[in-house]
Amino acid sequence: MTRRSHIAMFSIAAHGHVNPSLEVIRELVARGHRVTYAIPPALADKVAGTGAEVKPWQSTLPGPDADPEAWGEALLDNVEPFLDDAVQALPQLAEAYRDDVPDLVLHDTASYPARVLAHRWGVPAISLAPHMVAWEGYEEEVAAPMWEEPKKTERGRAYYARFRSWLEENGIDQHPDDFTGRPARSLVLIPKALQWNADRVDEKVYTFVGACQGDRRAEGDWQRPSDAEKVVLVSLGSAFTKRPEFYRQCVRAFGDLPGWHLVLQIGKHVDPAELGEVPPGVEVRSWVPQLAVLRQADLFVTHAGAGGSQEGLATATPMIAVPQAADQFGNASVLEGLGVARQLATEDATAEALREAALALVEDQEVARRLKEIQAQMAEEGGTRRAADLIEAELP
Repeated sequence: MTRRSHIAMFSIAAHGHVNPSLEVIRELVARGHRVTYAIPPALADKVAGTGAEVKPWQSTLPGPDADPEAWGEALLDNVEPFLDDAVQALPQLAEAYRDDVPDLVLHDTASYPARVLAHRWGVPAISLAPHMVAWEGYEEEVAAPMWEEPKKTERGRAYYARFRSWLEENGIDQHPDDFTGRPARSLVLIPKALQWNADRVDEKVYTFVGACQGDRRAEGDWQRPSDAEKVVLVSLGSAFTKRPEFYRQCVRAFGDLPGWHLVLQIGKHVDPAELGEVPPGVEVRSWVPQLAVLRQADLFVTHAGAGGSQEGLATATPMIAVPQAADQFGNASVLEGLGVARQLATEDATAEALREAALALVEDQEVARRLKEIQAQMAEEGGTRRAADLIEAELP
């Protein structure tokens, strides 16, 4: 029996960053550890549901349901807010833990202050990565080309100078790229099947524990209609949902397809009236309990975020991947390469293309076989229990 310890988890207020950690936190609490979770108020209730003690802090990042346009379009538009937020959050978090230093720090990959605090406190830190991680050669193959132009600009140079100065002020001599992308220890909360260049990932640092999903009953249930021969779920996740034309194409693709029932999640930034007349077999929601639907679905039209992709694999559901941003394009290519999905660009996702891909996927026995094979491999990765075991192994 591992002694009762204080484990502190740090994350940002983004569903895709918080959701993957929740079952791990719940398991650590169930094992008798005191777990504190530093999170902005927007997701405090979700975190509290695990039994962890919430340590609230104020963030300057766009909220979990913010309009995607709040993030800007350029690479620096996307990374500068995280540094700004980290600089202003660090004093808040230091004060919150002033008389409550943990034995071990867990942190989302985007929680820069957590690593600074772990360094100050001299305690182990483990990254919980909800997405793909760096492989040997990542810097040369991906990061260098991506940053080549921004690094030549005054704005890019200023960003790196500020980041290095902040790290040095806190006694850390790492380059910002290594600080953000090369943790000393990381548990990867996606299946290895989703990892780019998995054979080149250093498994002394990164351990793939696969999906840590739990039963999700607290999110609500969903019942498949008794007359539905096929069910298709369409969801672009929680961030990039402002796509009314895409949703109209989905209604056209599946709304009058005999025997099909469409569950269409449109998010908070689209008015259902924008979809026009909706046939009886189309269920329009701003949000759905995704895993509950996928366990009964025959097809998943997804943006190919890390969370949705692994839920599709865990439930052995064929996928049409329509990536919107960030790592979703790479995830979509991986899913297609695994033989379990078709990839469509948003502008190519017409009703005709969606219907054609859907009918081909649900009838393809090789797709079904590959999904069952990957589902079995994921089960062997250990999930929540293995993640908790590995965290306990790092306790002082």
